[in-house]
Amino acid sequence: MNNTMEDGLAPQPVYAVVFGCIMAVGLPLNAVSLWILLRHHSLQSPSAVFMVNLAISDLLLVISLPMRVYFYATGTWPLSAMACLLISMSFRNNIRCSSIFITFICMDRLLAVVFPLRSRHLRTSSNTWKAAALVWLCVVVVNIPESINFSECLQNLTESGRNATCFEFPRNPSPNRSPIQYFQPVLVFTMLTINVVCTALVSWTLSKRLSDSAKVNNKVNVMLIFVMNLVMFTVCFLPVSVGLLTADKTVLTPLVCLAAVNCCLDPLLYYFSLDAFWKKKEDVELAREQ
Repeated sequence: MNNTMEDGLAPQPVYAVVFGCIMAVGLPLNAVSLWILLRHHSLQSPSAVFMVNLAISDLLLVISLPMRVYFYATGTWPLSAMACLLISMSFRNNIRCSSIFITFICMDRLLAVVFPLRSRHLRTSSNTWKAAALVWLCVVVVNIPESINFSECLQNLTESGRNATCFEFPRNPSPNRSPIQYFQPVLVFTMLTINVVCTALVSWTLSKRLSDSAKVNNKVNVMLIFVMNLVMFTVCFLPVSVGLLTADKTVLTPLVCLAAVNCCLDPLLYYFSLDAFWKKKEDVELAREQ
């Protein structure tokens, strides 16, 4: 594989502006959210642990956006193919980590509302950190065959004389697909299905069996969390995951822009999910004791 990718395309300033806006909004929002989660909330709460990992995933995506801005503003990629690979993988990892951690948050809310007593032994800090570590490990492992497939695709396009630059690959006419290419669409669809089931169960519990469920101080906020999750999946995650199978830049690039918006929406999830989001840790713990 070539050390550099010098072939260029015509500048696409619209995409540069979109990614620039996402970066300008997402960086401070997620940095402040992570600071608040670590400083004001005890990491004994399963939701707080998953949100910290979600914020880290979003920050990793945001810090990769400047190179996307440069690429679409100039139409050239000055760095190595390995840099292109790392940035491309960071985007895919964000979609996967976000979909899994959001689903875990959804499942945690389900257990807290529908099975408040029977789920106490599951909703522990130890189990939460183990689950988060397993997610990161699985994502990194999947990157290995993906990186090999990505490198081979880039090398084949370069050797055939077809124009190929970072983020903008011509559609590959070969009907042969690696099974790993179907991993993300299957993962996102599975996570979406789990979110739909959790939303239905929580909605039914709050409306029909509230006396048998945990005491919920703000039912509107609880349901808003689930609705936000479903919107995130259907608007941000699912379209781009299916679009990755086409490798058609006219379809894929707008979907990537749309998917990247998720890093700006996740802080809203933190605000509505955690009681007293802006309060100090001592105040939150006191409120729980009362």
